[in-house]
Amino acid sequence: MRRLLLLILVGFAVSLTSCRNDFEFESRTGGLEFSKDTVYLDTVFTNIGSSTYTLKVYNRSDKNISIPSLGLKKGTASKYRLMVDGMAGQVFENVEILAKDSMYIFVSVTAEVADANPTDFLYTDKILFGDETNPNHQKVELVTLIQDAYFIYPGRVQNPDETYTYDELNLGVDGDGNPISIRGRFLEETHPANGNELHWNNTKPYVVYGYAAVPSNKTLVVDAGARIHFHAESGLIVANNASIQVNGSPSATEALENEVIFEGDRLEPDFSEVPGQWGTIWFSQGSTNNQIKNLTIKNATVGMLVTGNDETSTPTLNIENTQIYNCSNVGILARDGNIEGRNVVINNCGQASLACTNGGSYDFTHCTFANYWSSPSQTCLVMDNEDIIVNNINTPTLLTNTNFKNCIFYGSSNLSIKLTKKGGVFDYNFKNCLIKFVDSNNLINNELYDFPNNSNYINCIIARNSSTNRPDFKDARNNELIIGEDSAARGSADFTYSTGTSDILNQSRSDPSDMGAYKWTTFD
Repeated sequence: MRRLLLLILVGFAVSLTSCRNDFEFESRTGGLEFSKDTVYLDTVFTNIGSSTYTLKVYNRSDKNISIPSLGLKKGTASKYRLMVDGMAGQVFENVEILAKDSMYIFVSVTAEVADANPTDFLYTDKILFGDETNPNHQKVELVTLIQDAYFIYPGRVQNPDETYTYDELNLGVDGDGNPISIRGRFLEETHPANGNELHWNNTKPYVVYGYAAVPSNKTLVVDAGARIHFHAESGLIVANNASIQVNGSPSATEALENEVIFEGDRLEPDFSEVPGQWGTIWFSQGSTNNQIKNLTIKNATVGMLVTGNDETSTPTLNIENTQIYNCSNVGILARDGNIEGRNVVINNCGQASLACTNGGSYDFTHCTFANYWSSPSQTCLVMDNEDIIVNNINTPTLLTNTNFKNCIFYGSSNLSIKLTKKGGVFDYNFKNCLIKFVDSNNLINNELYDFPNNSNYINCIIARNSSTNRPDFKDARNNELIIGEDSAARGSADFTYSTGTSDILNQSRSDPSDMGAYKWTTFD
């Protein structure tokens, strides 16, 4: 019985197929509809391939049609590439579309700035549906902006098996004495293509592949308005006895024309806020006299990694008017660091906005440490004096002379600060700070969080729930951390630390002053 039923079904299917005329195609030019009349491929760097963009082509008619010719006007000379019905190319013939059906065309481009129009740097072509001499032919324009850049990448040598061996930087040894290395190279003062790589200017962007390293006894100077783009698993290392000076300045417009920006090399809007696109800015043990002003870091794994200090009394790293957003791990991760910061803003980090670990010395004034990452365990500040292992021996670390003045610690999780004391010196003070601490786990019995009876908290405002003592950020999840007129931080700062200073937007502070990096304002 089952076999009989199967034969009947097969016969029925065959009879239906024999009656269809789906595979009779009428050659036609014209009458198509498109999802867009122009495909704008977002800005790409010279000789770097774009993402793939989509065009949908509709046959609204009752007839199956065959398009006699479909391709790029520039033909095989075009820098654009097409994928039509699973076939890659630039020119196609007899492309079929069923009645009341559609198809996708995928478009990408790799071009040099020399290929673009010299007046606007646009590279253009068009997809022609039918021969251009046919009055019924149709077209879709293709447009992309080609941006020239300085490219910094490690050298490579091809091996006999057609793989490559790349230049690497020696990072020392691990706990077992094995060498540690990473793909990259030292910056050069007389590079044949880039000139002086220890002076990054604002004439065109820099694109870094692998890790670029500042050599010992050298200083990397970054001009105001410079744009630095890092490829995946890339970053910058400041070596022992080396320095970096980022000389950004306040901008007059939303274009941030004077800020310095470090971000990934994916320029499409869909990637503008995606965390973890590149590595980190690494201040290695012994780097010294690092000065950073008006810098924005976006979409890194760790915004700044500080491993040790130069063992002097002055800060190894001085940061002013700096914003760090969308780090998949930590905004600033310091291990036994010596950092001074003013008007620092950090938000949306997978673990912590600021991590002061393995002791060190820190001084932050008028900073906003927020964290609205979508996780219940993220926080704004982690601070500890955990032991480190030296020659297989646990060695105590010291947290000394650490101060937070007129700062905000607030995020989407209950605890905005997490402190861990392991014996030894643990010297810290919060003065006139707004701190979110919703104590659902009764941590208030821990002396580190005994706010009313702990002399380490002076004139602080503690937000013990999510409805009172709020900072009134404009739009925290989108990194707009300016405070409004209803903010608990408004007028609550100690003006002693505000006198003669401006906020991160270069507005002079007045008495009474506000906690955090921004003066309060009314929102539109």
